[in-house]
Amino acid sequence: MTPVELSRTVLRAVRRAVDDGELSVVVPERVVVERPRPGGCGDYSTNVALQLAGPAGRPPRHVAELLSRRLADSPGIAGVEVTGPGFLNLTLADDDPAVLVREILAQGGRYGCGDVLAGQRFEIHIPYEVRAEVVAESLGRILATQGAEARVVHGEPPEPGAAHVVNLRPVPAPCDPAALGRDASRWALLLPAAHDRPRIGDEHLAQREGNPLFRVRYAYARTRALTRNAAALGFAAEPGDVRDNDKATGSGDAGSAQANAAAPLHAALSAHPRTLTLAATHHAPDRLARHLVVVADALLGFQHTVLPQGEEKPSAAHRARLALAEAAGAVLAGGLSLLGIDAPEHL
Repeated sequence: MTPVELSRTVLRAVRRAVDDGELSVVVPERVVVERPRPGGCGDYSTNVALQLAGPAGRPPRHVAELLSRRLADSPGIAGVEVTGPGFLNLTLADDDPAVLVREILAQGGRYGCGDVLAGQRFEIHIPYEVRAEVVAESLGRILATQGAEARVVHGEPPEPGAAHVVNLRPVPAPCDPAALGRDASRWALLLPAAHDRPRIGDEHLAQREGNPLFRVRYAYARTRALTRNAAALGFAAEPGDVRDNDKATGSGDAGSAQANAAAPLHAALSAHPRTLTLAATHHAPDRLARHLVVVADALLGFQHTVLPQGEEKPSAAHRARLALAEAAGAVLAGGLSLLGIDAPEHL
């Protein structure tokens, strides 16, 4: 279980306690988990009980004990211990190194969807302006990934009973971006934060490394090419250990190098659910666009390890690396779809 997944597990425990009437608090947007400090125990620790105690009108340790009972039966958690004034110390069950890849491949474009905003309705109020239109459209799709409903409104007063009104006023584009074409123009409008003026220029069309859109789309195309090339070599993706078994010992050998090459990609994929949550709660599709660049760069730094080289035969490690690459492809395609941008099979 990754720290992001653990944080979501703790947050779900808090939400269930609130839904069941055991706690009367506003569910936080996120829960921080970190490695225990000296003298602590378990794999991770969180002070969420101390944060909730005041609003709940309960002693911190009482809140911690309440949450510990809910966490003890959660998948991936082997043990929970309450220490000090109310810290939750979490011990993880032995984790399959491929669990994240299996989850992504099973969920595909649904990976990262959650229920943080379940049941909430949003009215996105925008002016008649092209950038506002594009940002609002993407934001509506991102809100839906977190369980919310959204509608875009132009110059109308808020609908009676609307729970959340979002007044979206991104800095307008300096000129008409239509000349860039659909995909490049959307990227140019979505990548900068709302308070930054977008650049509308031919740099978004350049087929080179300095263009972030090119890197993201090229990275996705590479994942598809790797799958095709692997099929030609007679093997397919299978989640597992990305290290060759005969190279997986020691700290400076080839096995460690393979694991190190995979680590940034694994971390980027693990962060995708939190990125979607933050993009939704902060009404900021630009967070997702920038995250896709991180995923793409990590994939491009890892891709050279996927296929056998020279006289090397396909191994379990190659199948595992291909599965990791395909998981990255699923995240890239899903993210681009939320932004309304095509993910090309060939580039």
